[in-house]
Amino acid sequence: MPFIVLALGILFLLVLIIKYKLNTFVALIVTSILVALGLGMNPAQIAVSIKNGIGSSMGELIIVFGFGAMIGRLVSDSGGSYRIARTLIDRFGKKQLQIAIVIASFIIGMSLFFEVSLVLLTPIVFAVALEADVPFVYLGIPMAAAISATQGFLPPQPAPTAVATALGANIGQVLLFGIIVAIPCVIVAGPLFTKFARKIAPETFVIKKSLPAFGKVKSYKIADTPSFGISALTSLLPAIFMAISTIYDMVVNGGVAPKDPHGLDAIVMMLGNPMIAMTITLLFAMWSMGFHRGKKMKDISNTLEEAIKSIAMLLMIIAGGSAFKQVLIDGGVGKAVQSMMMHVNLSPLILGWLIAVILRVSLGSATVAGMTAAGLVTPLMHSLTVSPVLMALAIGAGSLAASHVNDAGFWMFKGYFDLTVKQTLKIWTTLETAIAVVGLIMVMILSIFIH
Repeated sequence: MPFIVLALGILFLLVLIIKYKLNTFVALIVTSILVALGLGMNPAQIAVSIKNGIGSSMGELIIVFGFGAMIGRLVSDSGGSYRIARTLIDRFGKKQLQIAIVIASFIIGMSLFFEVSLVLLTPIVFAVALEADVPFVYLGIPMAAAISATQGFLPPQPAPTAVATALGANIGQVLLFGIIVAIPCVIVAGPLFTKFARKIAPETFVIKKSLPAFGKVKSYKIADTPSFGISALTSLLPAIFMAISTIYDMVVNGGVAPKDPHGLDAIVMMLGNPMIAMTITLLFAMWSMGFHRGKKMKDISNTLEEAIKSIAMLLMIIAGGSAFKQVLIDGGVGKAVQSMMMHVNLSPLILGWLIAVILRVSLGSATVAGMTAAGLVTPLMHSLTVSPVLMALAIGAGSLAASHVNDAGFWMFKGYFDLTVKQTLKIWTTLETAIAVVGLIMVMILSIFIH
């Protein structure tokens, strides 16, 4: 019975979002209430369950997401992101353009949201393609693969951070192992897939002189932008803090909580906390991309406010996904999945990946797919002592699979690359699925060594 209610609930949510174009957050809350009733929950406790779901996810994420958006916007508006991309491209030369694009996109993708990264990098990569006299998709595919992989595997990006938090996984370890998983994904779905894409969609590999989907593109004079060093440092500082903390914890403490609550161990752990890392980085970004460049506090504050506006709905959607997840847990769906899978000879990691794939195909949103899958597999994960870090990465991989017409990213890729729907399905949908499959393979390989 719980699975029937779940299936009907997902179908209902799909109809609300796709057919009736209802706001995703509203659709999630409405569906959560109806699914809770269908699962036989006490009507008086439904609101409490929804509140607990939202509260448990937003406590840390509100700072991580909010400050992350502010940092990304400060770097972008100052021209720092342009400097990063331009410098790497210039240094690698025309023969290694794909590698340069992958590195630049990977760095920028770690600090900016998918939509922002795509909007920022597309005109730059297009200009480079024109200069090098190569098809735009030849460079665009590696760019999209790198950006997409960072969104699926690497905190402090929204989806992996939300999933890791829901599963109780160490954010720093998710970042560290996420990089190990993401690199092969980018290689396969980027440069290698480009060769395959040329065979299945040869008509897209033409040299285009314009991008009709873009309006006015903001341009920068390289002399007016921050240096490459300070731009890259500002963008990557949260990741640096978390990586240092994780490596220190594993090498010095062996993953055990620090004994001295006021010593070096505790300080390093504090700096590696996503909230602290993002706070310090934001203050640094306000100086490096703001005051240091002669901007006034009013201008900096306007940038911060615009950044918050851009992620407001994203935060609401994540909150709605958390509410839906909590209802599924409190309503017994998680226990039903656990009970069913206890007698099935299937790896919990593959199960988490498969659930995320099904939800991604059904709903389009990688974040909602990841959050819902996390809620479903949490009881099973604990009962079988599966690594929360690997489970987070497996779900992250599954949440990227088979992007199609119900995903905003699908339409962004189509519009920016000036492709038809059929061409977008051949390139973008296949690219995303390649990341999902390679990601799962990498997670399964890691599971041999990590328990």
